[in-house]
Amino acid sequence: MIWLSERQKFGVGFTAGGIFFFFFGIMTFFDSGFLALGNILFIIGITLIIGPQRTVSFFSRPTKLRGSLCFIIGILLILMKRSFIGFVLESFGILGLFGDFFGTIVQFLRSIPYIGDVLSHPLIAPTIDKIAGINSNTLPV
Repeated sequence: MIWLSERQKFGVGFTAGGIFFFFFGIMTFFDSGFLALGNILFIIGITLIIGPQRTVSFFSRPTKLRGSLCFIIGILLILMKRSFIGFVLESFGILGLFGDFFGTIVQFLRSIPYIGDVLSHPLIAPTIDKIAGINSNTLPV
């Protein structure tokens, strides 16, 4: 079991709330209020989980600069009531920032009973692997 400090537990709650409000904002046809609340909670949650210095370090890496810029501009556009354009730009930024984690997420989801069966289906698995960037031909050596 993973031990989290109290600050990190609050961070997980804020991040989960941010993801919830972000998806709820999408389901309510890009309501800028829900999207903005989701973004703010998500950023606060990430900061509480990994700490302020690591958050700044993560977003300011040279390899993540384009993703960070798109993410921040997308948030600003959402705050200025340009929800759809901000969402598209922010989604591009999220892919740039967190795209490296998609392979890990897919492998984790494959270990869950019913979801793993669907993701490991021979017709679906190659497409999911290509999207997540999982290369089964190389050895992890």
